[in-house]
This record gives sequence, structure tokens and C-alpha cells, in this order.
Amino acid sequence: MDRQFTLTRRLVAEALGTAGLLATVVGSGIMGDTLAGGNVAITLLANAIATGAILVVLILVFVSVSGAHLNPAVTLAFMLRREITVADAGLYVCSQVVGGIVGVLAAHAMFDLAILQTSATARTGMSQWFAEAVATFGLVATILGAVRFRPEAVAYAVGLYIAAGYWFTASTSFANPAVTVARALTDTFSGIQPDHAPGFIAAQIVGAVAATVLFGWLLAPARSPGPSADGG
Repeated sequence: MDRQFTLTRRLVAEALGTAGLLATVVGSGIMGDTLAGGNVAITLLANAIATGAILVVLILVFVSVSGAHLNPAVTLAFMLRREITVADAGLYVCSQVVGGIVGVLAAHAMFDLAILQTSATARTGMSQWFAEAVATFGLVATILGAVRFRPEAVAYAVGLYIAAGYWFTASTSFANPAVTVARALTDTFSGIQPDHAPGFIAAQIVGAVAATVLFGWLLAPARSPGPSADGG
């Protein structure tokens, strides 16, 4: 993140990026569902590829402006690492949530659907919550590891991780509280029933905190050994 960008610009970048992410998640779900003829596996594949691809693009575009968090769980991780202030983190989260909702509404408009919707798709239960904790843990771990060792590859690592997460998690890897809130507002392939969203969000927070703590320790630079007792 380049400090030459004002907080206002950073907040707009977070909102625009999260809007683009949700427009892709929901829009590709609608398109896949329309074209796949009822084949859920093909719809999910299309959804996963589109989401992973757009994440690479969005991170490359916005990373130098705002850090391209596009996710309250990521913002929480960097706040815990004291790389963003509590006040700025709160504003980032608000921007992400608003942007995500706008992205969902844009997807509805593009496909000539009712703009305002709520989802009827049930996504709840211990296995789903555990899957979201695992998905978010892995996402934050991916980001922290790539930032530490291969910062130029963060966008690709995140895109690939989320594309994989669609398939290896029972929840299809939301791994993002702003995405969860926004997806409660679409009664399409990507939706989640509004009263099931809090369980997902709680699990995502747990996963993000766990990854931040563990990988903060795991990836910390080794300390130089101090002088020995004999001065050597």
C-alpha cells in the first residue's frame, strides 16, 4: 500500500474492489446456472474460475492503493498485526460491506432480475461453520505467507486458493464476512439465507484470528543470537 493515497481514496478502492468481487461471484453464478442446464458441478466450476480470476485482477489493481483487503477478515488480520489502525480498519470494513452489497445489486441489474432480494438457500450446521473457519484460516495464511516470502505473487496465490476452496470446503469457501452479508441479498446460485449468515461470519472471524496468531509466530524472522557469556 502506497501511503501517498489518502484514506478517502483507500476506502473508495476497498468499496470498488469488493463491489467487483461480488458482481463476479453473483453474476458468474447466475450465468453458470443459466447455461449449465441444471448441472450444479458445471455451475460451481464456472463460479470458482470466475471468482479466482477476478481476485487476481482486483488485487493487482488495488493492492498499491489500499492493500486490496476486500475482506473484513483480512483487515482484522492486519489490524491484529498493527499494520492498520483500529479506526481505519472499521472504515475499511464499512466500505467493504457497502461495496459488496452494491456489487450484488449490479449483478441483479445486469441479468434483469429483481434488484432487491433475500436468499432462501440454507447453509448452516457444524460442518459448514467448520468449513468456513478452515477456509478463512487458509486464506489468511496464504496472504501472510505470500506477503512474507513472495509479495509479488499475492494476487495469484489468493486467486488460486479461493478457486480451490470452492471445491475442497463444504461451504464453498466464502471466507469473507462482507461477501457473506452481500450474498444474503441474492436469491440466486450464490446466496445464503440471511439468518444463516451470522454463523458463517463467526466462523470466519475465528479462522482469521487463529491464522494470524499461528502464522505470526511461524513466519516471524529468526532472532540473531546474542553475544555469548565469554564475549564471543
